[in-house]
Order: sequence, then structure tokens, then C-alpha cells
Amino acid sequence: MPQSYRVAILGATGAVGTELLTLLAERSFPLSGLKLLASAKSAGQRLPFQDEALPIEAVHDQAFDDVDIVLASAGGSVSKAWATKIVEAGAVMIDNSSAFRMDPTVPLVVPEVNPEAAAAHQGIIANPNCTTILMNVAVYPLHQVQPVRRIVAASYQSSSGAGARAMEELKNQAQAILNGQAPRPEIFPHPIAFNVFPHNSALNDLGYCEEEMKMVNETRKIFGVPDLRITATCVRVPVLRAHSEAVNLDFDAPFDVEQAREILGQAPGVKLVEDWKTNHFPMPIEASGQDAVLVGRIRQDISNPTGLELWLSGDQIRKGAALNAVQIAELLVQQNLIRSAKQPVSVQA
Repeated sequence: MPQSYRVAILGATGAVGTELLTLLAERSFPLSGLKLLASAKSAGQRLPFQDEALPIEAVHDQAFDDVDIVLASAGGSVSKAWATKIVEAGAVMIDNSSAFRMDPTVPLVVPEVNPEAAAAHQGIIANPNCTTILMNVAVYPLHQVQPVRRIVAASYQSSSGAGARAMEELKNQAQAILNGQAPRPEIFPHPIAFNVFPHNSALNDLGYCEEEMKMVNETRKIFGVPDLRITATCVRVPVLRAHSEAVNLDFDAPFDVEQAREILGQAPGVKLVEDWKTNHFPMPIEASGQDAVLVGRIRQDISNPTGLELWLSGDQIRKGAALNAVQIAELLVQQNLIRSAKQPVSVQA
């Protein structure tokens, strides 16, 4: 019989947690058990899964003793707090937070880009940032043919990137404005409805925010090019779900546009969306709910003979978070990379 696995979702009640439930069912992941974990305030509630309503448990010291894979999406502090318990229990944690992404002992994996990295795990595999994942899926197929020398990216990030409450905030603010009322920011520092503003993560001394530096540092690690020249500007936009990005690539030599289009049209995880006659290119409203990253408007950079431009949209909750994590879990199953023995492993926080 095919082997099946015991899976726990840590942070099951969040936007990514509920999407993980959907994807495990849709993709027929080989489950022998599924445990939903969250904070104590959610304990006792139930979430639908297939034909059942599964109970939510408060996470506790013994919660991972009978688990093979933990899909963690409850934030960096929670991941750090429970990582040692998870690893010592013999489970593999696929972590959706930023807690371990830049730890040199932890693989940072996009299955379409660097699946081989997963084999080096010591009990933890990091899921990259959403904007990083979407860009990497689109850029790496070109990079394989001709190494990219510089990336200039601008992101247009939906409220879904800040979680389920942020999505509700956008809805509520839009309704308030349409009713002639003032919007009330709670999750975001500024009104998100009918507005745009630079990403609200912390700024460093160079004026780059944390989100922008994630795109820089994570892409270098995933591509295995530590000196890759990359810069990013991340912006919040009043879109409910799915991020978009404008990406400018520079190569050592010109990259034929038709060749780039052909490559991306066949690339794993990519869907080419280009109708030049109707000016129809990737849009977040069409990317929402899709597994693929929509890529289009591929064109020569008229300011640079070795430059190439492209535009993309991708569902931040699916491929930008939950789907990538489930794909990593599938990779572990396919390559028999789930540890069978309970063994203590050093965890760096």
C-alpha cells in the first residue's frame, strides 16, 4: 500500500491555514491523520475538511509526538517557540514565516526552482516570502537559459498578504468610503481602500523595508547566487487577493523576446497570459484561486539592449504561501525525505 502521513497545521484558523486545508483535499495528499492546531482561544472550534468537521486543538508540548509533517503558518514567534519540540518529535516543519529563511542550515525552497535543496533539511524547511516565490517562479526559467545579472522589481501587493483580518479591513473601508464615512485603519497604518502606499514593514538604514530585503536576500539564497544584483520597491494596493509585480531583468547579452515567451509558456508553475490586441495581460482578479503564476507583457527594455521586461500576477495565499508549502510536503514524500526516527536536532532561532 502507498504510505500515508500524519500532518499537523499550526495556525489552522488563519487565511493560509484554511487554504492549506483546501489544498490538502484538492491534491489528495496521502494523509493518515490531520491535526489542526492554533491558540487556546480557538480550541474547540471546528473547521470543515472534506466530509468532516475537524476540531481545533490548542498547541501544547506533546502536540507533535504523533506527527510526520507540520505545516506552520502562525507567524515567526510561534514557529520559533515550537521548532525545537517539532524537530525533537521527529517531524519535519515546513515553515511559512520568516523565522528560519536566512538560517544557513535551513533550506529555502521553491519546488519549481531548487527542489534539490530540500534533501539537506535537518527537520525544518522554510517557505519563502510570497513576493519572492512569485518572482522566482517566473524568472528562474529564463535564468537557467541565460543567467540574469540584475533584477529590478516593483510589487503591487494585495491585502491578503497581511492576513484574513486585513482582507476584511479592505472590504470594510471600501464600504465606509462608499457610504460617505471615513475609513478606519487598524491592521494597516493608512487607509488601504482606494489608496496605495509603500509596504509598511520596518525600514532599514538604507531606506529599504523588510519586505523588499526579503525579495533581495531570499532570491539570492534560492538561486544560489549570493552576489546577485537585485533591488525592489514593494507597495500595498487596494486589491483583495493576489499580488502583481513588474520585473525588469538584465542579462550579459540580449535575450530574444520570442525565446523568452516560449520558455515561459512551457515553464512549470507558469501560465502565459498575453493578448496584445485586446491589451489583456495578467491581472490579480484572474490570478486569484489559480495555482499558476500568470506571466505576460514580455517585451524588450527599450532603454537597455540586454534588458527584458515582464509583468506577473499570482495568488499570494495559494502559490505565494499554502500551495508552495504543500508542494514541499509532496516533494518530501516523493523523495522519501521524511525522517522515520525520533531524533533530537539542534535548532537555531
